[in-house]
Amino acid sequence: MPDQNTWSIDAAGLTKRFAGSAAVDDIDLRVAPGEFFGFLGPNGAGKSTTIKMLTGLLRPSGGEITVAGIDVIRDPLGVKDRIGILPEDAPLYERLSGAEFLEFAGQMHGLSRAEARRRTDDLLNLLELHDAGDRLIVDYSMGMRKKTALAAALIHTPRVLFLDEPFNGVDPISVRVLCDVLRHVTERRGTTVFFTSHVLEVVERLCTRLAVIHKGRIVGEGTVEELRARSEARSDATLEDIFLRLVGARASAASVGWL
Repeated sequence: MPDQNTWSIDAAGLTKRFAGSAAVDDIDLRVAPGEFFGFLGPNGAGKSTTIKMLTGLLRPSGGEITVAGIDVIRDPLGVKDRIGILPEDAPLYERLSGAEFLEFAGQMHGLSRAEARRRTDDLLNLLELHDAGDRLIVDYSMGMRKKTALAAALIHTPRVLFLDEPFNGVDPISVRVLCDVLRHVTERRGTTVFFTSHVLEVVERLCTRLAVIHKGRIVGEGTVEELRARSEARSDATLEDIFLRLVGARASAASVGWL
């Protein structure tokens, strides 16, 4: 594993409190370059809050964070040049075409107009949006919007890519395209991917390592095999089985007498 100076993500004692309550409670995270790292947890566990702190969008109540070699707390703007972000709601300028939006995103990251246009064409082809590049984003499906937002996050070749629920509302064909592109950037470019998702079968297929957060605390971290051992699950247990054991989810419909 890398030494402390070469981690893509290095967070120690990371904490965020809202009105005295800890949404994220003293967690440590280390992610190596080129890793496909999954960050799992139930709704309200602290996943999105953690991503916002790691990307400089939210100041932590305590702890230290280094991402892509930059101290996020001291230089939240500087880190944005080295990272790409696909937030859960993926806000886009709907009155621009897909191509116009990507060219704008590229120029905002300092690319020349010609280079932004060249990369836009490449990304539209890669994400199977070439026939829709001239259409307004307001007319895009959810899958097309997610692919466009991912393209905008990739256009400046970030060292670390943060994805918050990238597969929500996306059809199976678009999920396959997104997965193929994400594998490409980790395997060919060495980009680090840090992402949250409730689609556990996709997480199990993609991730080299993952962590599970519950009530603001990390309750498991490692490969699927390591988490299987930690949770004392069966050797054939799926990631869903392991996840449910780690977060202590035991309720079932059969336990509700009136149903």
